[in-house]
Amino acid sequence: MSNDGSSPPIPLVGDGLTVPCVDGQERPYLNLDAAASTNALPAVADRVHEFLPWYSSVHWGAGFKSRQATAAYEAARAAALGFAGRSTDGDDIAIICRNTTEAINHLAYRLRLGPDDTIVTTVVEHHANLLPWARQCRRRFVECGREGVFDLDDVTAALDQTPTPRLLAVTGASNVSGWLPPIDDIMAAAHARGVPVLVDAAQLAPHRPLPRLADYLAWSGHKMYAPFGAGILVGPRATFADGDPFLAGGGAVDLVDLDEVDWTDPPDREEAGSPNVVGAVALQSAIAELEQIGWPAVTSHDDTLARRLRAGLAAIDGVALLGPDPSVDTLPLATFTVDGVSHALVAARLSAEHGIGVRHGCFCAHPYLMRLLSLSAEEISAYRQAVRTGDRRQVPGAVRASAGINTAIADIDRFLAAVAVIASGQPGSVAYEQDPDTGDYWPQGDHPGWTNADRAVGASCARG
Repeated sequence: MSNDGSSPPIPLVGDGLTVPCVDGQERPYLNLDAAASTNALPAVADRVHEFLPWYSSVHWGAGFKSRQATAAYEAARAAALGFAGRSTDGDDIAIICRNTTEAINHLAYRLRLGPDDTIVTTVVEHHANLLPWARQCRRRFVECGREGVFDLDDVTAALDQTPTPRLLAVTGASNVSGWLPPIDDIMAAAHARGVPVLVDAAQLAPHRPLPRLADYLAWSGHKMYAPFGAGILVGPRATFADGDPFLAGGGAVDLVDLDEVDWTDPPDREEAGSPNVVGAVALQSAIAELEQIGWPAVTSHDDTLARRLRAGLAAIDGVALLGPDPSVDTLPLATFTVDGVSHALVAARLSAEHGIGVRHGCFCAHPYLMRLLSLSAEEISAYRQAVRTGDRRQVPGAVRASAGINTAIADIDRFLAAVAVIASGQPGSVAYEQDPDTGDYWPQGDHPGWTNADRAVGASCARG
């Protein structure tokens, strides 16, 4: 890996594909949506291909292939524990699930919280670390400032309110601004008060080592170059040793009668049903690859890209960079708006005219983005009312560009040049129409790859 970020250090499966643009040209596709999902590392794809002939039932078969599949699955569990800084013979277990969202829902259920219990979380969180807690207990929020950050004093003030919280649930890195909270200091403050900590590490895992002192960790393979549907929840075995598991079914039990069940021991107790062994195998391979590359190289590459991306956007007239000042260290991720141009239209033009894929909308973090956009309660209420009538044309949002280990400085410069064209007020090469149901824009005309027949039916990118 090149530490100066000047060249794509590690190509991913799918790099080099060309896509049609509305001017009739084919352009190399530039994926700047790594914060949502990443393509597979070649070694991950190769490992999955190698494993597929040996695919079989896990834990339940006596055949040779089942033994091989079970061994691969359990090796992935051990790798996840190691990635989280845990020992396989320690007090913690790794539960293999679908993704970070499922992992946090799983934990929210298994902590056996009641309506009078309180957890502390922050307004910076992804919906995955907001909504599951609302179902179980009361939430106390750490607020952020205008730049979308909070400090240790803000966290300790929330922790010190009564009643004492059962848990602090906090992100390791924002999926909207790329900001990295001072997670080690935050965990130390919580632990000094006897409060355990869950770190949502979905954005952190591909970019930085996981925080070793977190009581609970949740992250996803699909954001760290293993897009085969596996996520991890790590936590103390004692949390899962008693009570009903989150999912009930085969594999989670020792004995079942029609009116009685004896649950088995964790982690099997928490993994009812046939597990996603392919996803587990892919995740193990991605962990091995990232560890081989080494965090110093990954971090150096990230820092170079982040500085170029954020400073470059901040320097374009008509572009407003959301979140911390460009001088603040963040992940290689930037969210922005363009004066006078809908976020949905910016994203559509980047795709249709430049072959660049980004994300737009609220990024499954509506409360945080509303604060970054400085929207009033009245404005939010008006938007909500329009959505309830089926009109999403004015849903507020922004545009996010996010890079990965395959992104080069030249890719960032290509993106910045495209944004500068849009921000200059130069009209698009074609006209666009907006769908009121989704809020998305689509180029008008009969351009190859962009005809009405090519238009996918689906939810708006701005939902989430």
